[in-house]
This record gives sequence, structure tokens and C-alpha cells, in this order.
Amino acid sequence: MNPLAQELNDTLAGTIAGELLSDLGKRMYFPRGIIAQGGEAKKLGYMANATIGMTVVNGKPAILEAVHKNAPDLSSAELVAYSPTAGNPDLRAAWKESLSVKNPSLKGKSFSLPVVVPGLTAGISYLADLFVDSTKPLLAANPSWDNYSLVIETRRGAELHQFSMFKDGGFNLSAFEVALAEEAKSGSVRVLLNFPQNPSGYSPTNSEAKQILSIIKAQADKGTKILVWCDDAYFGLNYEDDIYPQSLFAELCDMHQNILAVKIDGPTKEDFVWGFRCGFLTFGSKNMTDDHYDALIKKLMGLIRSSVSCSSTIPQSMLLRAFKDSQLESQKKAMRDMLERRYQLVRKFVNMHSSKVLEALPFNSGYFMSFHVNGLDAEVLRKTLLTEKGIGTISIDSQTLRVAFSSVDEDKIADVYAEIYASAEALAK
Repeated sequence: MNPLAQELNDTLAGTIAGELLSDLGKRMYFPRGIIAQGGEAKKLGYMANATIGMTVVNGKPAILEAVHKNAPDLSSAELVAYSPTAGNPDLRAAWKESLSVKNPSLKGKSFSLPVVVPGLTAGISYLADLFVDSTKPLLAANPSWDNYSLVIETRRGAELHQFSMFKDGGFNLSAFEVALAEEAKSGSVRVLLNFPQNPSGYSPTNSEAKQILSIIKAQADKGTKILVWCDDAYFGLNYEDDIYPQSLFAELCDMHQNILAVKIDGPTKEDFVWGFRCGFLTFGSKNMTDDHYDALIKKLMGLIRSSVSCSSTIPQSMLLRAFKDSQLESQKKAMRDMLERRYQLVRKFVNMHSSKVLEALPFNSGYFMSFHVNGLDAEVLRKTLLTEKGIGTISIDSQTLRVAFSSVDEDKIADVYAEIYASAEALAK
């Protein structure tokens, strides 16, 4: 094992993070190579900084006018310079500050400085590298986003275990508790909670959130080491009153010394910049210190360095400027209001229609809703809708059809859903 990796492991020894590391997580480190040495030179090389492979003119990154003219308000450094491995420090600080604004329960609590990753999917993949391997499965809901399986099972060679997410029109608390207890037999648990959920578009009620947290704490009280992944990709897009308004991370980050929580979020959906591929990973645990967080982040930085080197500079620069814009929140509210209107139209339609073939799974938030398909393969329905009606949907599995109302204009929603119901009934006959 590399001495730098061992040094980080020694720092994390005795912490919940150190005990949960995967085989790769234990081996990973951030090298004291080009990036680290370049960082030192940036601070101390006052005569010349001959470390980083960039063309520099008069102390500034060179830039072609053909490039610069498309974003003239941004400096060459904001456009074409390399970003630090963990991301723009000002952006990281701004995102951390925003977390406490959006999650008031975080105020006064200790948690890590967020690390910039090239999209939330990359963040999930890096977490799998750090904490999942062939002996350490991940628990998630069923149905769930298909990319979880690709990351966990195909990339990491681990098992993805699932529990039935719904019962009696809400979150299946009993199935979650049983599944958590089953995972705990190994001594540790890795569980992913995605709210608002993809593909169902469901978030827990205030009561359900309280019970989810209670179930996790009860297992930690028994000595189980628990890693909770809070996939908050669609955070804040709630359309009903009785929805838990914060991320579960806000309570989990200091709930118990046996719980390590990680928040996976970013501006992708929250700020409507899907193609920016810019996300954040933030860690929190009751007894972890700044030194512990620093060691864990260095391992994460090693994963970033060994895959993409660093996240793209342009999105970070643009976001940092946008976060300082006084009109940002009002513009975001207008977008959220539009999504809520679409949700309400879908909700009204589904409530007014019944079908023996299609059963709408509980939904109250996010971008999607899904149907449980009875007596028919969801893939057959998907293909029929696409080839005969010109309507694109997603078959998550053989019994789940996902419909993204986020991408359907309001004046088309009734027609689209009418065709979905009619096609399902026709195929069933």
C-alpha cells in the first residue's frame, strides 16, 4: 500500500469513515505530485510558476479570441484555466453556506466542506469506489434509478440490495426496517435514500421522515456502522404541504457516532443547469474532526485526480457568478412554479382516471411519476407509445413505466396521459 494511503488510513483509524472504507477506498490517496506541487508553487513561486501545463502570458492563462468572444464577461482564468482537484474554493464555500440556508437544522453543526465532482452521477460512482466492493453491498429502494445498478453491480462488482419502497400509498417503513436489519447482520450497512425519488417522484411526509431517521438511529444504537447516501438531486422540488422540507442529511450528519452521512447534490436540477455536470459531495458524522474530513476528502481527491483530473472550470465560474445575482431566487421560483403546475395537472388527471392496467405509484415531488404496470410488460407499452403515438417514456423494469412530466408542456399533459391510459388498456385486451 502506498505510504500516503496508509497515512490517510491512520488518520481515519477508529472513525466511522475509516471502518466503512472499501478495498479501493483503503488504497486510495492524493499524490504529492504535479497538482500538489503546483499548488505550492502557486502560493510561493513569485518569480515564475513552471509547474502546470498551461500557456500563460503576463501571469494569466492564454485564451483564443474565437473562444473568449463567446463569453466576454468571464476572464481567461474563469474560462480556460484548470480548476483545483476539489473544485473552486469560493464555490465550495458558497455551496456550504447555502446548505445551511436550505436546511436550517444544519446551522451550528460540523460537516465537511463540499467537494466539486463532475456531476452527481460521478459523485455516486466515487462513493461506490470509496465504500462499496464485492463484500459490501448497497441497499436502495425498489424501484430505483437504473444507474445505481450500473455503478454498483457492473463497475464495482458489488451487490445492489433493494426493499419495496411503497405500501398503502406511502413509504414502506416496515420493509425499510426489515431490510436495514438484514444488512446489519454483517456489522455494517450502506444505504442510499433518494428524495425526491427517481423514478417515482416521491418524498417522505414529515411523519415518515421522522420514522426513517428513528429506524436508522435504532440500528446505530445497536452498534451497526451505517453509511447513508442522501441522493438529493431533485432537492427542493416539493409540491404538497406535508413533505419533509429538508434533506435527511441535516439530521443524520450529527445523529450518532456510528452513522456517516454523505449528501450528493448540486445545481444540476436545483439551478436548472443539467448539462453543466457539476455536483457536490459533503460528509458529516458526529465525532469526525476537520482532520478526519480532510483525510477523507484527500481520498476522494485521489479518485477525481485518477479519473477526470478535475471538474470543468466554466460551469464553476458561471455558477459562482449566478449565486451572486440578486435575481437568481426569483428566477428559480418561476421555474419551480412551472413544474408545480405540471405536477398538479398530472395529479388531477391521475386522480380522475382508473385503470386495471396502470397504477400510479405515490408521487408528490421532483420531475417524474411512475406507473406500476399490471398484466403487461412495461417495455411493450413503452415501445407502443413511442412507435404508434410518438410519446417517449422510460421502462425502468418490466413493471414500472416512468413519465417525466418535467419535459412535457402544460398544454400537452392531458393528451399525453390520455394516450398512455388508452394504449395500456388496448394492449391489455
